[in-house]
Amino acid sequence: MLDDGDDIHPLFNGAPKTTEFRKLRKRILRETREAVDRYGMVNRGDRWLVCLSGGKDSYTLLAALVELQWRGVLPVDLLACNLDQGQPGFPATVLPEFLDRMGVPHRIEYADTYSIVMDKVPQGRTFCALCSRLRRGNLYRIAREEGCSAVVLGHHRDDILETFFLNLFHGGKIATMPPKLLNDDGDLWVLRPLAHVAEEDCERFARAMDYPIIPCDLCGSQDGLQRQAIKRMLDEWETRAPGRRGKMASALMNVRPSHLLDTGLFDFTGLPHPGAIDEKSME
Repeated sequence: MLDDGDDIHPLFNGAPKTTEFRKLRKRILRETREAVDRYGMVNRGDRWLVCLSGGKDSYTLLAALVELQWRGVLPVDLLACNLDQGQPGFPATVLPEFLDRMGVPHRIEYADTYSIVMDKVPQGRTFCALCSRLRRGNLYRIAREEGCSAVVLGHHRDDILETFFLNLFHGGKIATMPPKLLNDDGDLWVLRPLAHVAEEDCERFARAMDYPIIPCDLCGSQDGLQRQAIKRMLDEWETRAPGRRGKMASALMNVRPSHLLDTGLFDFTGLPHPGAIDEKSME
């Protein structure tokens, strides 16, 4: 039923007619809807601030949510938002022109966080942490001003896996990006509807649709980032054992606290003595 007759959103004008692309598109939609349903993201009538950076992931996010809304299975209002952070050479007209052409409601906000990051981060250190914190603060502000209940981000399955290993190797904890999170002030949800979608699928989809992708030249210009090292490690594993990323993602949804070491999650000291179990069974 995809694109039958006039039943098509402008975001999908010119979509490839190949069987391969149709399967890709359906898979992304299915996995996005699965995440939305599994993690209880929807409250009917809510308004979502959909964060659009101009990268492949955020374009895929926007397209998937718009199509689900278009098909009547995502009963929320969507407002696309791009935060222009003042990076030199950022093509400021690309996204507003694209969103106008596609008929997508949007807000473009300028906030020069680039200068702050360059001033505060010492030479040789990575920019990501401060850049992300400043961006998130501005997005929260915009969401409140626009009456949104959720800030919706384009992090995909591979981002979640990479964060898991970053926390494991460098943070000393078992944690990752949750698909649904209440912010510290308790007034906004942070949602990641692409939690089940592979990065490779986002890449293939956005390229096939010929969306005007804008690279992040700030963090992308730095070599040796820990996240890039994790990504290379996962790439090598996937090459040696195809499907390993999918298995690891499934494992994050199948956690057994009794088989870990966290006494805050499982009461090891409260386990009954084996002898007590035998005596009870004999009564």
